[in-house]
Amino acid sequence: MNILWIDDEIELLKPHCIFLENKGYKVSTLNNAIDAFDVIENQSFSAVLLDENMPGVGGIDALKKIKEIRPNLPVVMITKNEEEEIMEEAIGRQIADYILKPVNPKQILLSLKKILSSDKIIEEKTVTDYMQEFRAISTDLMNLRDENDWFSINKKLIYWDIRLEKSKEESMNSLLEDQKSEANSLFFKYIENEYKDWLKSEDAPVLSHTVFRKWVAPEISKEKTLLLVVDNLRFDQWTTIEPLFKNQFNSIEERSYFSILPSATQYARNAFFSGMTPLEMEKKFPEYWLNDTDEGNKNQYEKEYLSEQLKRLGLGHKKSKYIKILNVDFERKIYEDYNQLKKNDFITIVYNFIDILSHSKTDNKIVSEMIRDDQTFRSLTKNWFENSYILKLINQAKEDGFKVIITTDHGMIYIKNPIKVVGDKETSTNLRYKLGRSLAYDKKNVLEANKPEEFMLPKVNITSKYIFAKENYFFAYPNNYHQFVNYYKDTYQHGGVSMQEMIIPFVILQNK
Repeated sequence: MNILWIDDEIELLKPHCIFLENKGYKVSTLNNAIDAFDVIENQSFSAVLLDENMPGVGGIDALKKIKEIRPNLPVVMITKNEEEEIMEEAIGRQIADYILKPVNPKQILLSLKKILSSDKIIEEKTVTDYMQEFRAISTDLMNLRDENDWFSINKKLIYWDIRLEKSKEESMNSLLEDQKSEANSLFFKYIENEYKDWLKSEDAPVLSHTVFRKWVAPEISKEKTLLLVVDNLRFDQWTTIEPLFKNQFNSIEERSYFSILPSATQYARNAFFSGMTPLEMEKKFPEYWLNDTDEGNKNQYEKEYLSEQLKRLGLGHKKSKYIKILNVDFERKIYEDYNQLKKNDFITIVYNFIDILSHSKTDNKIVSEMIRDDQTFRSLTKNWFENSYILKLINQAKEDGFKVIITTDHGMIYIKNPIKVVGDKETSTNLRYKLGRSLAYDKKNVLEANKPEEFMLPKVNITSKYIFAKENYFFAYPNNYHQFVNYYKDTYQHGGVSMQEMIIPFVILQNK
């Protein structure tokens, strides 16, 4: 790597230059900034070491000119001046690092490594750390007992997924994918064994239809609350956007809960707002509930469900507002109308951006190219949220004393493996679950609800049943099978049994 060192006393620094050369750097030297400008324009350097206090053109002015010539060239400012104003000026000019005199050659080496080799060093350290953790995770997978163990292993796998996402070690990524696949296989067995019992027990883990009563209502009763339900927000996506809130809120409490089955919007989100299972909703509110085969928007009565639940929980006196945002124009309008919105005690905002984006990957070639895998989906989610009106609205609500809750209804999974299924024309169309009568399929990769009432699910007729795909499988009809599979394979879907779909983030943000 070529380094340019600009210092009016460069002759005195020759031992330092030799030290760097012995460490593998090629060091060019100049004793003034004027000559440096031509050299930088015509030669390629990895970094510049720049003295702040030089006669003629000083360091700050030289820095400005260097950035005009090479905006992305890292510059390390070296100075004996500790004045805050000088430091702020240099930082504002986008220096890569700041070193105080007298200069120790090891300081210089550390700075260069941080600037030029940090990605490689971090990658090597990450791979080493994961190799050490691999066995611990494998042991954990053999000893999973309850929901807390599952929540913990989910977070561990997400942590390593994000740490390894920049790694060029394909073997490490492959190893992690194998562990995630093993975890999902075990998770399927866990849900298969436990899920029906949860629906009959008050001691069950928190589920879609109990989370509002158990976790949201207590917060509403104490203080003004903004509830943001981001449709389809996976736990790894939440982890990626969490840093956007760390500087704004001094308390971030993170919890996990389970989506009900099907892990799909019309079931899970209606259950969230109603505080009821789908079967209970169908019986108590037949005017609101729509089955898969019915015409119409299956989530058009969320506001009514929520209103009924607030009354049932003794919170009907709270001044509240429910809003569903389906496009950017309406999002901006809600932000602009915030002064009216803040007069409420409880604000609920449902935002469908991620759900729309995940479906666009199927139908839109450009979006499909943008979302190639979990890593690119996380990146796109963070970029959206960072520049959204919703984030601005949240920050305003915080200033007005609102507690902020962020959650979702279900996640989604990247599907890869088709399962052939045969059904009649009344069979539902979802790729991760099916509701129908005469369903024929390979049972190996399927959770069956032969008696829907045991899963607290309604049935269209007396012989209806549900089936749910496990892991990253999806259902495909024999007709036009290959065309169908090629169209939907490697897309994001939800409704089935996987950690990515069913383990839900629930986050409370506040300033204590």
